[in-house]
Amino acid sequence: MADSGGLGEYFIDDPKNERPKPGFRLRRFLPSMLTLCGLSAGLLAIQKAMLDQTDQAVLLIAFAAIIDTMDGALARLLRATSKFGAELDSLSDFLCFGVAPAFVLYVWVLEGAGPVGWIAVLVFAMASALRLARFNAMSEEDPRPVWAQKFFMGVPAPCGAGLALMPVIIYQLLPELSYFNALTPLIGIWMIVIAGAMVSGMPTLSTKQFKIPQLPAVAMLALGGAFLAALIHAPWATLTVMGVTYAASIPLGLKHYMTLKKANAAPRSDA
Repeated sequence: MADSGGLGEYFIDDPKNERPKPGFRLRRFLPSMLTLCGLSAGLLAIQKAMLDQTDQAVLLIAFAAIIDTMDGALARLLRATSKFGAELDSLSDFLCFGVAPAFVLYVWVLEGAGPVGWIAVLVFAMASALRLARFNAMSEEDPRPVWAQKFFMGVPAPCGAGLALMPVIIYQLLPELSYFNALTPLIGIWMIVIAGAMVSGMPTLSTKQFKIPQLPAVAMLALGGAFLAALIHAPWATLTVMGVTYAASIPLGLKHYMTLKKANAAPRSDA
């Protein structure tokens, strides 16, 4: 049978898995085009790191993280989710949040850490790949109870990249802390710890845990604009607050998980 659909065959948006009608439908391609924008940002971050422009490299990775939250939402909004889009998103995430952060840190400071620096780079990149592969596998069949599926298993790749880059972000916020070069082995160990958190079975909070109240469109746009303004005019302070907030949420998420686990394991008494 001849292939008459081309690339569009992969963008099946019919929930009943029916064959799409022939013809070009732009909405099927928009989420993947957005994903490719994020992938380009990750590649550009590597280039900026090679040019010793570490600050721009970190901001490009942050931009890729914002796109990563938008492409999936756009695919669901346009009813354009597909296996192709999911695989492309994972490949983009591996480069943007696995390879690019490791490369930026290596060029920035870990090159002088000896074997520890390169080991940290390898471990972090491999942990990112393993975490994404596990996420893809569990998205098809998650063996956990329904209540546990509302948690991530391990630290998500974008959050792991942000935590790994915290030394760079803090240095950009407080450049007078020039003794970072003396802490290169510790930064390498920090990367390995974050890599372990990414591939661990530790439950972490996801957006499914939060019920956001319905707000008018104008209010949502105002909040989004305020966030972008803060990110543009005070990027390092904003990223530091975000990183510290997420790090603080990890033990809170674990505590909430244990509470739910205990509640769901308790035997129910018949009335």
